[in-house]
Amino acid sequence: MNTRVLGRTGLEVSELALGGLFVSSVGSEYEGAKQAIDRALELGINYIDTAPGYANSEEVLGRALEGAGTHAGGPLVLSTKLGGRPQPFDPRDRDALLRSVETSLELLKRDAVDILMIHEPDRPGQYDWWTDAEAYDGPVMEVLSTLKKQGLIKWTGLGGTTAYQLARIMETGKFDVVLTAFNYSLLWREAEHEILPVAREQEMGVVIGSPLQQGALARRYDEEIAAKPLWLSEPRCRQYETLYRLVDEIGMPLPELALRFVLSNPEVSCVLTGARSAAEVEANVAAAERGPLPADVLARLDEIAAMVPFRPTHEPFFPPFGRDWKGPGAAS
Repeated sequence: MNTRVLGRTGLEVSELALGGLFVSSVGSEYEGAKQAIDRALELGINYIDTAPGYANSEEVLGRALEGAGTHAGGPLVLSTKLGGRPQPFDPRDRDALLRSVETSLELLKRDAVDILMIHEPDRPGQYDWWTDAEAYDGPVMEVLSTLKKQGLIKWTGLGGTTAYQLARIMETGKFDVVLTAFNYSLLWREAEHEILPVAREQEMGVVIGSPLQQGALARRYDEEIAAKPLWLSEPRCRQYETLYRLVDEIGMPLPELALRFVLSNPEVSCVLTGARSAAEVEANVAAAERGPLPADVLARLDEIAAMVPFRPTHEPFFPPFGRDWKGPGAAS
């Protein structure tokens, strides 16, 4: 497994990382999750990301990783987040935030974690972190400083899902790593406009989440797209049809194309995959090890992405392929 430097942290991380959401009760029983984690380590993945909001992921990882410090991919790098615990959650309760980290360390069976991220710092409607919305300051910043001084965390990060608000927080220079989800993939590339340029300016490590766009690029949906569902705009339908023709032409599975596209960008430090089984881990690693996409394929993909450069206003944030659509803006 190739490694890349995670921005100014200097950490050498595997270019393919394991996301914690599906190595939990969300994805499988413990034994299945343990097999996925073990296989990831065996194949050289050395970075794992989790969060209190990912069901029992921290507990599963703590059991599965107990005693694991180094492995085939080098020193193990672990990140978790602040957000959503304890309930009811108050993002401005300093003591509660400190207790949340204590709980994370207990569950993960660790004395410290490498990276602690603020979860959804860019969506005030979800977590209202900031007492000063212009300077992006609040009790959480004091908590991060305290934890660093105590040696309980080494680096700080942001884990968000907006393409532009997140960039404003990054510009403060207060954080070392950014995890941006849902905004950089084959067809959705809003992160190119501000997230990636600001990360470059700030020398931040860049972690890309959901390269398969919550399943929208995990497999083909030819019949559903041909039926022109109400939530899918005509330009997006044409874009998908063009993408599928390219997939047929080059003979590459869509998930592999999607994963290798993201890894083809040298500004990306690593890509999180939501593997929930050893077989899925193996498939992702095999795709990554085939390397960056050829220049001509990347050029074709740029042309396809340009067909719909920004999300249509009525497009659901998570494309509901294979699920009932419940109206404009619905997630499922």
